Amino acid sequence: MDTFTDTTVFLGKFLYYFLESLVYKIIPKRKKKVAGEIVLITGAGHGLGRELAIKFARLGAILVLWDIYTEGNEETSRLAQKNGGVKVFAYTCDCSNRQEIYRVAEQVKKEVGDVTILINNAGIVSGKPFLDIPDHMVEKSFLINTLSHFWTYKAFLPAMIKANHGHLVCISSVAGLCGIGGLSDYCGSKFAAFGFAESILNELHSQDRNEIKTTIICPYFIKTGMFEGCKTKYPFLLPQLEQEYVAQTIIKAILEDQVYVTMPKLTYPLLVLKQIMSVKMTLALADYLGITHSMDSFKGRANENDVQAKSEEKHQ
Repeated sequence: MDTFTDTTVFLGKFLYYFLESLVYKIIPKRKKKVAGEIVLITGAGHGLGRELAIKFARLGAILVLWDIYTEGNEETSRLAQKNGGVKVFAYTCDCSNRQEIYRVAEQVKKEVGDVTILINNAGIVSGKPFLDIPDHMVEKSFLINTLSHFWTYKAFLPAMIKANHGHLVCISSVAGLCGIGGLSDYCGSKFAAFGFAESILNELHSQDRNEIKTTIICPYFIKTGMFEGCKTKYPFLLPQLEQEYVAQTIIKAILEDQVYVTMPKLTYPLLVLKQIMSVKMTLALADYLGITHSMDSFKGRANENDVQAKSEEKHQ
């Protein structure tokens, strides 16, 4: 009897949620308001983080900006204030350092308040073949791209649970859904970030904490300088994304409480094909699109390369 009841309830829910998703495809969800929400963005000193900060400022959010680069972070703060940000707080924070994350998090709680929207955006890429990546750079990739998410969630999620209100945003990557040569540490860390965020989504659901929303973003390479030099054979099929477009898509996803967002649209059928094609077929498609050698001309962002060079000298 329990099996019959459980199955009936499941099928009812399944049908209801299916019809609900169809309705939302036709009639967009009503966007929530973020004015007055405390939004923390890691990696806010440049690129996508800066673009997100400016857009949230225009929506009236209270901004908390974290970055290891103080000068860039302060410039983001200035731009956010110029674009309507009434309350903007910039903190220098090394997201590869667990203790520093906890320390700055406590400072934020005392000086600003409880964070209600957490955007884990900070990330690095070495862009080297696996055997050429120094061990400490592999560790650095996971410290920033993955483990920092653990520590920020531990720092800010308890207050969200207490208030039964909040939003957790993980900036993963298409490279967190499929492996790409020359990005072994980046792919590994982004896969892990995706899995972590999805696990927390399910854990919160099991605890009936459904008012704490989760959004997991998986974009293709973005024109922020981070993937400077990367290119595919047919860039008109898989071009690097404009950061303004990516930021706008992320904002829309947060306002509509979307959970999974992958961009561009072409990546959806490609990811489906990956699951149903043979490995040889998948590799043939990667060769055709030029994904196999997309990292061969990688240059990366200048200041990150300088930091990596100094870090490598320190570890030699």
